[in-house]
Amino acid sequence: MLTLSQDEIQAITLSLRVAAVATAASLPFGVLIGMALARGRFLGRSLLNALVLLPLILPPVVTGYILLLVFGRQGLAGRWLADHLGLVFAFRWTGAALACAIMGFPLLVRAIQLSVEAVDPRLEQAAATLGANRLYVFLTVTLPLILPGVIAGAILCFARSMGEFGATITFVSNIPGETQTLPTLIYTLTQVPGGDAAAFRLTLISVAISLAALLASEALARRLQQRLRAA
Repeated sequence: MLTLSQDEIQAITLSLRVAAVATAASLPFGVLIGMALARGRFLGRSLLNALVLLPLILPPVVTGYILLLVFGRQGLAGRWLADHLGLVFAFRWTGAALACAIMGFPLLVRAIQLSVEAVDPRLEQAAATLGANRLYVFLTVTLPLILPGVIAGAILCFARSMGEFGATITFVSNIPGETQTLPTLIYTLTQVPGGDAAAFRLTLISVAISLAALLASEALARRLQQRLRAA
């Protein structure tokens, strides 16, 4: 019951890798769009907000199929990326990371947006009146204040990526050693006679990883808030 097979170890390792890459790649865009939605007043803001939240509403299979149409080997973006940059997403672990990034992106952006909205703009204005440019104000004032929200959003994105199934299996299939993550392996084991014990074991591992990530996020956010209050 406690011994992991080679396939299970590969699935766990791949899931952690995919979730980490998805979160890291999403983070800069999440901060940028979260700032824009919180502070921006521009034409199309409502449309941008709707597009960001769309993966939460669409069935994951639909999202995966759209990714297949756009980033597949015969898709416009997929063909161009493969021919000019050598990037292939369809049926590769990179495609799993892309699917997970898109599914977790709304949680990341929402957490950052709420964090930015909670910052008093007068603090930034005070720094600007002292001669600081916008980038310096962001790095020294805004970013430290929204850091707990950024970390919370990143952890939520990571945890969502660890549990992503529908978009991933539709876009990159379920290839052992290449795209078979924890959720897809659990699904496979439930379809195999005698696979219930392994599926239950991997379910416990998945829950433990996600719970540990959430607890770490809460602890880190509290520590950062305490440091900010002390400063």
